[in-house]
Amino acid sequence: MTVVYPRKLESSFGVMSARDVLQQVVRDREIHLLTLNRYRYSEQRSCKDLTDLVEQLDGQSPQLIKDLSRHISDEARHAMWLTDLLVDLDAPVNTPPGSSYIDEFERLLDREYNDPATGLDDFLIASLAAINVTEKRGCEYFSAHIYALKQAPETAENTKIRETIEKILPEEAGHVRWGNRWLAEMARKSPEHAEKVDQAKRKYAAIEQAAFSSGMDITLGAELRRVGDLLDIANTLPVWQRPQYLMERLPQTLLAPDLQRTRITAVQRAWERDPQAFMERFVPMFLGGLMGNQSGQRAKVSDQN
Repeated sequence: MTVVYPRKLESSFGVMSARDVLQQVVRDREIHLLTLNRYRYSEQRSCKDLTDLVEQLDGQSPQLIKDLSRHISDEARHAMWLTDLLVDLDAPVNTPPGSSYIDEFERLLDREYNDPATGLDDFLIASLAAINVTEKRGCEYFSAHIYALKQAPETAENTKIRETIEKILPEEAGHVRWGNRWLAEMARKSPEHAEKVDQAKRKYAAIEQAAFSSGMDITLGAELRRVGDLLDIANTLPVWQRPQYLMERLPQTLLAPDLQRTRITAVQRAWERDPQAFMERFVPMFLGGLMGNQSGQRAKVSDQN
């Protein structure tokens, strides 16, 4: 059976691991607190999304509903711990600014082919695969965050943040193991089920990667990279589903209004904090995305020739 792990972030500056990203995050208090608030928001939002799933099941698969209810309880507790932490640090607990990983993930889903009324097993496989890949990303970043904090100065604030994340990580790892068990059980039902599980893993891994990258890449040329991610998702779908999927999502992917808003906010913040650093570091970084994208396109053309 296919084993899927989140891919590293590919940027115009090369491939960055979760540890690379978090080691930069913990050095800047404002970005650090914003990252913690994103964790809080994701945990809080997952309670709503898992509750929606329970309601869609409407009594079908009672054991799964029981497991999902416990999962909701865990996520609510994580959101509570993170909220308490942020309030104690006098940090925002609002809706995080910028592109939303969750909203982008949901935008990229193909819900028209995922309905319990048209096939319960197919719906369960899709739902479990989607939950599993996002939980894996969460574990990767919580683990990297703990590592980064252990390398950072041992302040009272950093210690408090690390202890909170250390409480959350084991339960998130348990959610990944739970999802793996459920998907393995579904795969054992028949060769057809095994093939559907593998296909779902590939599809939701591509969707998750695209949603994750969209929130991290705001440099020029990001729109074209998003189109590339969209094509990667489409290639995991049956051939007859690809045209409709692409036509429905391509316009927003190219225009990317959320990306434009994020760019404006980032530019304003960078300028207000340090105009000199803005000109020396932020502008080259921002333009580097376009140059990197052009280099990538030239490399592809060269390979084809």
